[in-house]
Amino acid sequence: MPRALLLTGDAAEELDTMYPYYRVQEGGWDVDVASLTMRDIQLVIHEFDPNSDAYVEKNGRKLPVDVPWADVDVELYDALIIPGGRAPEWIRVDADVRRITEHFFARNLPIALVCHGAQVPAVYGLLKGRRTACFPPITGDMENAGATVVDAPDVVDGNLVSCRGWPDMPHFGRAMMKLFSESVGVESA
Repeated sequence: MPRALLLTGDAAEELDTMYPYYRVQEGGWDVDVASLTMRDIQLVIHEFDPNSDAYVEKNGRKLPVDVPWADVDVELYDALIIPGGRAPEWIRVDADVRRITEHFFARNLPIALVCHGAQVPAVYGLLKGRRTACFPPITGDMENAGATVVDAPDVVDGNLVSCRGWPDMPHFGRAMMKLFSESVGVESA
């Protein structure tokens, strides 16, 4: 059975995390959640409020962790998922997050980036010359990292599939499963 690694931490956006988590399982994949420690991570819910110039954040569900970043054996996984929220801005400074992310890029394995998830490979220079979607306010960051930002719900560039955020999940989920399934030679579910 193919296996995906979901690389995240506290303050990951709940829908950005849980939709791909369940979608890959629905498609016949196993998925492991990797974070700094084995403690359940605190997901957050980002909502758009007409009385706020930015999104508002509330605590969401807790997500159990299967493996700490330091213990991830990258050879066990066929694909990588990096959800959005605020988690990408702090997980990207960890040496093991870098090791894991660079492994998937170096081996041209499928990678799914949701919303702010693009911040992780961008900081390592891995999006240079690549096309990606992202949460619109970080477009400048992605362009400064050498990426071409595409305003679409399901941007596929080789082994990379990305979206702007949780409202894109129906399109993104189909594109993600097509890319993931093709990479292991099975039909997408």
